[in-house]
Amino acid sequence: MSETMRNTALFGIVFALIILTGFMQSWNVALLIINMGLISAIMALGVNLQWGFAGLFNVGVMGFVALGGLAVVLTSAAPVEGAWSAGGWRIMIALLAGAGTIVGTVMVRQRMSAGRTRNLVTFALLMGGFFLYRGIFDPGVAAVEAINPALQGNFGGLNLPVLLAWPMGGLLAAGVAWLIGKTALGLRSDYLAIATLGIAEIIIAVMKNEDWLARGVKNVVGLDRPVPYEIDLQNSSSFINHAEGLGIDVATASSLFVKLNYAILFTAVLLVIFVMAQMALNSPWGRMMRAIRDNEVAAEAMGKHVTNRHLQIFVLGSAICGIAGAMMTTLDGQLTPGTYQPLRYTFLIWVMVIVGGSGNNLGAVLGGFLIWFLWVQVEPFGLWLMEFITSGLSEDSWLRDHLIKSAAHMRLLTMGVVLLLVLRFSPRGLIPEK
Repeated sequence: MSETMRNTALFGIVFALIILTGFMQSWNVALLIINMGLISAIMALGVNLQWGFAGLFNVGVMGFVALGGLAVVLTSAAPVEGAWSAGGWRIMIALLAGAGTIVGTVMVRQRMSAGRTRNLVTFALLMGGFFLYRGIFDPGVAAVEAINPALQGNFGGLNLPVLLAWPMGGLLAAGVAWLIGKTALGLRSDYLAIATLGIAEIIIAVMKNEDWLARGVKNVVGLDRPVPYEIDLQNSSSFINHAEGLGIDVATASSLFVKLNYAILFTAVLLVIFVMAQMALNSPWGRMMRAIRDNEVAAEAMGKHVTNRHLQIFVLGSAICGIAGAMMTTLDGQLTPGTYQPLRYTFLIWVMVIVGGSGNNLGAVLGGFLIWFLWVQVEPFGLWLMEFITSGLSEDSWLRDHLIKSAAHMRLLTMGVVLLLVLRFSPRGLIPEK
C-alpha cells in the first residue's frame, strides 16, 4: 500500500468512526467531537512544531492554552463600568513599576562589577521595588474587585469582535513564551520540561486568584460568539420553515446549525495553520531546525545560533496553542480557570503528537482527531462493556458494582494502552516523519 493510500485510509477510519457515532448516538455528539478534534489538532500542530521540528520538550502547553482563553475575555468581553477609574490605572501603574524594577535591577547588575556592593544594591532595588509595587497595586485591586463582585469585580474587556480574540490569544501566548524562552531555553531538555510545567502552573494560579483579571474561579460566562445563538434561530420563522421542511426538530436543527458553523470556522483556521506549518517544514528554515534538532553541536559549528532558533520555534508553537485555547473558550462561551489540568491540556496533546507521528504535521492532525475521539467515547463504551460482562451477576454483587464503577477509569487505561501499542508496533507514529 502506498503512503498516500495508507494515510487516506487512516483518516477515513477515524472519520468513519465519527460518522458511526452520529448514526448510533446523535449528530450533536458527532459534531462536538469534530469541533474539539479540530481544536485538538491545532494544539497538536503547535506541540509538533516545538518537539517534532526542534526537539523542545515543552510540558507547559496548558499554560499557553489558558492564556488563549484569557485573551478572549480581555478582547471580546464588555468593559466593566467604573473599573478603570476605580483602580484600573493604579493596577497598570503598579505592573509597570514592577516591570521597571526588574529591568532596572538587571541593568544595574550588568554595569556593576561582581561583589558585595552589587549584591546589596540588588537587594535594595528589589525590596524597594516590591514595596512600591504592593503599595500601588493592592488598593487598586481592592477597588476593582469591590465593583459588583457577585457578577463582575474585574476589568472586563475591550468589547471587540470575538474573532479578533483568536489572533490576540496567539499574540498573548507568544509574548509570554518569549519571556519564558529568554530565561529557560538555555536549560537541558529535562530541566526545560520542569521549568515549563512550573511556569504553566504559575499562569493557572494567577488566573485563579487574581479576580480583577478575569474573575478567578468565579468564572466569566456569557462570552460573545461568532455564530448565532440557538434561541435566536428557534425564534426565526425562516429557520423554523427550513427545519420543518427537512423534517428535523427545531431545537435539534438549531444546535446542529451552530455546531456546523463552528466546524467551518475551525476548519478554516486549521487549514491555514497546517499549510503554513507545511511551508515552514519544507523551507530552508525548516531543514535548519531539523538539523539543530538532530545535532546541536554540528549546527552550532556551522554558524547557527541554536538558542535564538529555539526561541523562534518555541514562540511560534506557543502562539498556535494560544490560538487553539481562544477557539476552545469561544466554543464553550465561558472561561473556567479551574478546568485547566495538565492531564487534559498537556499529557493528552503529547499523546496526540506521539501517536500521530512527531515531526509530521499530517500525523499531528490525525492524532488530534483519533485521540480526542477515544477520549470522548471510551468511557461510555467502557460502561457498556462492563455492564455486558457483568450481566450474569446478581444486582447486589460486589464484583459487578466494582467493575461498573471502574468504567470511569477506562479513559486513562485506554490512553496508556494506545500509547504503548503505538510505541511498540509503530515507534515513529501512525504517519511517521519522512
